Amino acid sequence: MRAIRAAFVGFGEINTPRDIVERKCDEARRLLEAEGLELIATDPVSDDPAGNDVARARAELAGQEFDLLILCLAGWIPSHAVIGVADAFRHKPMVLLGLTGWESADAPGDRFVTTADQAGTTALRKPMEDLGYTFKYVVTYRGEPLPVERVVSYARAARAASTLRGARIGSMGYRDMKLYGTLHDGVSLRARIGPEVETFEMLEMAQTIERLDPAAVAELSAQVRERWEFVKEPQPGTIENTVKLYLALHEKIVERGFEAVTLLDVDGVKKLLGFAPAGVFMLLHEQDDVCTVPENDIPGAVTQLMVRHVTGQVGAYMEFYEFMRDGVLMGVPDYVPSEVVDGPVTVLPNAFGEFGEGLLNVSKVKTGRVTIARLAHTGDHYVMHMVTGEAATPRPWEEAGWAPPAPQLPGLEITLDVPMEEFARQVLSQHYIISYGDNTEALGDLCAILGVQVT
Repeated sequence: MRAIRAAFVGFGEINTPRDIVERKCDEARRLLEAEGLELIATDPVSDDPAGNDVARARAELAGQEFDLLILCLAGWIPSHAVIGVADAFRHKPMVLLGLTGWESADAPGDRFVTTADQAGTTALRKPMEDLGYTFKYVVTYRGEPLPVERVVSYARAARAASTLRGARIGSMGYRDMKLYGTLHDGVSLRARIGPEVETFEMLEMAQTIERLDPAAVAELSAQVRERWEFVKEPQPGTIENTVKLYLALHEKIVERGFEAVTLLDVDGVKKLLGFAPAGVFMLLHEQDDVCTVPENDIPGAVTQLMVRHVTGQVGAYMEFYEFMRDGVLMGVPDYVPSEVVDGPVTVLPNAFGEFGEGLLNVSKVKTGRVTIARLAHTGDHYVMHMVTGEAATPRPWEEAGWAPPAPQLPGLEITLDVPMEEFARQVLSQHYIISYGDNTEALGDLCAILGVQVT
């Protein structure tokens, strides 16, 4: 992902010694830049009677491209000076950041020196809210370091909100299995979150397959055999079917610039092309680095993009198989991206029900702290449900319907940090998106910027 670009403006009242304001702002800038933020900074702004500092800062930031505006208060300042700068960029997400004082050098631990930073921030918080600004209020507590991680979390969210605008999701077909929860409203999605969904037909892929270079198919098929561990020898043509559909999709991804792809899985590839597309999804991850989710699940794909643009992780999909008193069994009947595999990518050629053989991923999944999340909407009202938990390797289990011997599907037993009754009351879909670590603050920041309710 590209670097985060932030405009940084420090503030201090005109009667506060200038060297103090500059020192405090410079230190805050240094800490933020050490975390990778690219800062477009102006000299600190005071409340000079002529308004020269405000005018200068506005002029220096005008025409600059940045993801968010950081308003850094190094002491008390009348609110009008801050609003005078901020209002010119009211369309941008902002951080209202208050600094703190320091121990006196003359008597360390005995006397604390303050410039009344939080007098300035508390005078601003409600007016900024009433003015309709989108912002996060971050304060530094006395005697503690600058909470850099909270600012960076919001900065990541601001970058994500910017990069999601106009991101493209490709959907081969529409409404697999006639599901309801996978549907989307294109206008409200574009307006609220930002991505554009483009639907293309499986016929186009079938036509592309017919004109593929056999040498290219053979080359990638050979690579697949070397790259993945096969539990048993696949039937003739199984790997080639996967590679052909992948290569056709690859052309479409390059042509349209898709960042995420979802396929007409059950009613399309399995029913009409005669094989399961699990291996196709795996290749899309490994070769093209795009997000994927099956079954024309557009809200799932959007959730993946939100997770990815905030965390940089792949955002693997999983679905619920069982609820326990303290958590859930999540798994997939097809694939997981190699990024979340613990050990080698392991593939079992197998068939489910009446569908033909496909390349089923039976790899072990990484464990640890996870966040699971899902976006949904009712009309133009969007909501994200997310919870954290501890993911462990599940006890042996199987899904009925697979050709014997039934495969051990990729899965996780996740002990949730919320009561199961509470979780069940708010669950939004069979598909949730998994990321590793506690990413609730960053995702919550993104939702706040986008106007998405968090549950």
